[in-house]
Amino acid sequence: MKNIKTAKQYEDIFMKNKGQALKTLVAIYKGNYYKFFLSVVFFVIKHSPAWVLPIVTANIINAVVKHDAKCMEIIMINALVMVFLVVLNVPMNYLHVKYKSLAVREVESGLRGALVSKLQHLSIPYHTELQSGRLQSKIMRDVEAIEAVSTQLFIGVLNIATNLIIALSITASKSGVVFIFFLLSAPSAALTMVLFRTRIKARNQEFRKEMEETSAKVMEMVELIPITRAHSLEETETKKITAQLLAVAEKGYRLDMIQSTFGAVSWAIFQIFQIGCLAFTGYLAFKGNILSGDIVLYQTYFTTIVNQVSSIIMLMPIISKGLESINSVGEILTSDNIEDNEGKEKIEIVNGAFRFENVKYTYPNTEKSILNGVNLKVNKGETIAFVGESGAGKTTLLNMIIGFILPDEGRIYIDGQDMSTLDLRTYRKHIAVVPQNTILFSGSIRDNITYGIDNVTDKEIENVIKAANLKDLVDSLPDGVDTKIGEHGGKLSGGQRQRLAIARALIRNPKVIILDEATSALDSISERLIQDALDNLTKERTTFIVAHRLSTIKEADKIAVMDAGRCIEYGTYDELMEKQGAFYKLKKTQEL
Repeated sequence: MKNIKTAKQYEDIFMKNKGQALKTLVAIYKGNYYKFFLSVVFFVIKHSPAWVLPIVTANIINAVVKHDAKCMEIIMINALVMVFLVVLNVPMNYLHVKYKSLAVREVESGLRGALVSKLQHLSIPYHTELQSGRLQSKIMRDVEAIEAVSTQLFIGVLNIATNLIIALSITASKSGVVFIFFLLSAPSAALTMVLFRTRIKARNQEFRKEMEETSAKVMEMVELIPITRAHSLEETETKKITAQLLAVAEKGYRLDMIQSTFGAVSWAIFQIFQIGCLAFTGYLAFKGNILSGDIVLYQTYFTTIVNQVSSIIMLMPIISKGLESINSVGEILTSDNIEDNEGKEKIEIVNGAFRFENVKYTYPNTEKSILNGVNLKVNKGETIAFVGESGAGKTTLLNMIIGFILPDEGRIYIDGQDMSTLDLRTYRKHIAVVPQNTILFSGSIRDNITYGIDNVTDKEIENVIKAANLKDLVDSLPDGVDTKIGEHGGKLSGGQRQRLAIARALIRNPKVIILDEATSALDSISERLIQDALDNLTKERTTFIVAHRLSTIKEADKIAVMDAGRCIEYGTYDELMEKQGAFYKLKKTQEL
């Protein structure tokens, strides 16, 4: 699998053919057409006994009925031909599966890779709005459905077409009357497809969306289990999820029933035609227009034609589901809600001087502005603390400093350069973030500390462990820094998880540090130790802090008091306390 398309190539294909699922499907397999062609050739040879057997059977029956002098010779030759074709089935089956699988698995892997790559570049607001369970469903379930429809379209349909052509061609060469009779089954098949296609597509879409919703809610349920148990809400949560599962079952039931009815009506129609074929060819043999053995030949070929047309009809739900999944995947790959860094200036050095000029921001799909003209100047190496009531815009400002979102109006300058003109990926190599909700993964302590950084020495890890007040914890563990911490760090306490996140930030030796309530989960003793470490490590580094406990920011160089998206006060701790304004009132309120 050396020719897998890049994520950008898949994205371009979906963008070019947006809204055209079938055209998109064909395009994503460009470069693999020859594999499908070879697979079909080997598939036809593999299945050749199915359409050669009627001829062999008719030949033997006709030779026996006519008492042909070479009857035994005819039987032996026809039997040997069949044995050869049956033995040939094994290597042909291997080659058929080999080329089909190479093509399908290459695209399957490429599509999932493209989705993962796109998700890494989509904006943070996009991720905030779309539940992770839905994304997981698109990456796994929808790509699997695309794989299934690919096999059916490129292999199944071509094989069906080949069998139809062979069966109709042989029939036409032997009897024009029977050939015309065979063709009469086609309109009924087409009518059946037209009647059911639209409804099946609608049911598939409903079922797909309900499955995505369920996947998202189940993931939420799993994450909330500790909270659920703590508040004795097991029954409530069970009822909620059960109701969602029943909704999925209802949508699935409706889909199953329409597909079942679709298949049953098709089968009944074709069976009636098959009985008619038997009666018609029997009548022709009675009249002497065809040989007796040809009844078996025509009946078998009619069965082949019926089965092939029936297969096309039965493929409709699978194809409909697959095309719907292409549209679902396309929702991600064609999204333009991405961070665009192409062609922007790369930066190698960050000093840490910031300037906010009339910064305004409103979250998508809302009318209320979260930032309303923020103006700030931050010098290199200063520690700035943002305080204020919830919803005042503090975390939004941090997200702007990280570059997750950019202002709707106004400018943010980094070392005198407009942030909107920079390749933010190069900027973020110089910052470290400790979020309010600690994010860890199920590796070891070492893995979590060194995430994204290569060639870290044991001495460097030891230093940040000491600085983050994790030494006692690490020394108490049987495997030290190589101890596995469980999913989301579940084997650690809240304070330990937060200190581990701080250690991960510190080892990056950043020029800019962003702390969103970094000490909120710590007990008072650990908080003091961590605060002392942070005070030492933030020297000569620009640091932005969001803190609700105002006692933790006394040593900040400046404090910005946020209210309704504006900076209403800005100064040192002592200056703001002396002023006895908004900060003074917040501080006194916390002391009550």
